[in-house]
Amino acid sequence: MERRRLEVSDYNSSLSAWHRDPNGWHDNDHRHRPANLMHPDFDLDPDLLYLNHAAIAPWPQRTVAAVARFAAEQGRLGSQRYPVWLEVEQRLRERAARLIGAESAADIALLKSTSEGLSFVAQGLDWRAGDNIVSLAQEFPSNRIVWETLAERGVELRTLDLAANEESATNAESKAEVDPATDPAADPEAALLALCDARTRLLAVSWVQYGRGQRLDIARLATACRARGILLCLDAIQGLGALPFDLAESPVDFLVADGHKWLLGPEGLALFWCRPELRAHLRLTEFGWHMVEDMGAFDRKDWQPAASARRFECGSPNMLGIHALEASLSLLEETGAETIATAIEARIERLVELVDQAGFELLSPRLPARRAGILTFRVPGVDQQRLYQRLMQQGLMCASRGGGLRFSPHFHTPEAQLARAIELTKKLSINCFPT
Repeated sequence: MERRRLEVSDYNSSLSAWHRDPNGWHDNDHRHRPANLMHPDFDLDPDLLYLNHAAIAPWPQRTVAAVARFAAEQGRLGSQRYPVWLEVEQRLRERAARLIGAESAADIALLKSTSEGLSFVAQGLDWRAGDNIVSLAQEFPSNRIVWETLAERGVELRTLDLAANEESATNAESKAEVDPATDPAADPEAALLALCDARTRLLAVSWVQYGRGQRLDIARLATACRARGILLCLDAIQGLGALPFDLAESPVDFLVADGHKWLLGPEGLALFWCRPELRAHLRLTEFGWHMVEDMGAFDRKDWQPAASARRFECGSPNMLGIHALEASLSLLEETGAETIATAIEARIERLVELVDQAGFELLSPRLPARRAGILTFRVPGVDQQRLYQRLMQQGLMCASRGGGLRFSPHFHTPEAQLARAIELTKKLSINCFPT
């Protein structure tokens, strides 16, 4: 596969393919621009085809620069500029609040991971024996294990299996072609709500499933849960940054998402939002100097948890990660959630066309409203794991998930890389027959 590094003329062409105005970056008419040029904020190795944002995303160059500046400053001045670092932290909270439509930056907690946020909910609610939680069988372990630990307290975990009759749901072009009564994947919201009863305390789901990219209608679930007095906990890691989100339209009770996927940030830093009225009702399980209301009064013996979401942050902040994620969110905010979602959908739609043309088996939903940035497919008659390993060895960054190959482009992914990725998959599938 022939590719080359961008020369100065290429970079100028790349800048002309994207224009920046006071409202941010915008993709110019893709029909009249080279499809192989990188977004000006990215500098990926030209020997890579990067379709793995659902795992770990590459950083924008502004994020690389922000981390480099922070490291150099810390090495030269130590903590002299700590007040300035706190300003960056505040900007991050403000950007995160705008990203999800939260009322205040004080409602945003900065945690270590999605798992930590989900654990706060699981271990913080006042469970009673006989309560139940409704979820999906296809959830990532982080959104399953935390609820399974409650079995010792008499809490039941009920799961809906989306794999039942999966072929009809995958290939359906409209809701009229499938029967929700016999196919839960056709109307997963209705099937999830059907599992709920008078003892259901919580519905815990991912916005977008990590394996095959099934996307749920969170606004519909939130409305139904609120009407029935059921709490809704959303693992948003596979949707936030790829799709617009607004708490006013989708009033969940808890939301958590790590920064290293569609938010284009580092590992080890996650956003956590808890409905303000519920904060005081979550029993705290982590304690330290940073989570108290008067956190600067180190000699004070009496204390109380912070009224804000900072009550969930027990110790020193991850300042390096904060500088990185703040820079990444600045790019997303400048570009605009709708622009990003449109660009991702165009790339996924193109991948669907290429998968069909190649004769591969599509495993992800065909309906655009049922997917986000994940496209999973299977190459018939070959060892999928062996093919995945060969693709990775040749520089096609993807994942083996959901019984097939998972491609996950972002808004900045050059469109020409999609066809190259499918061609490489066809080429390397030769001699990958099952042993």
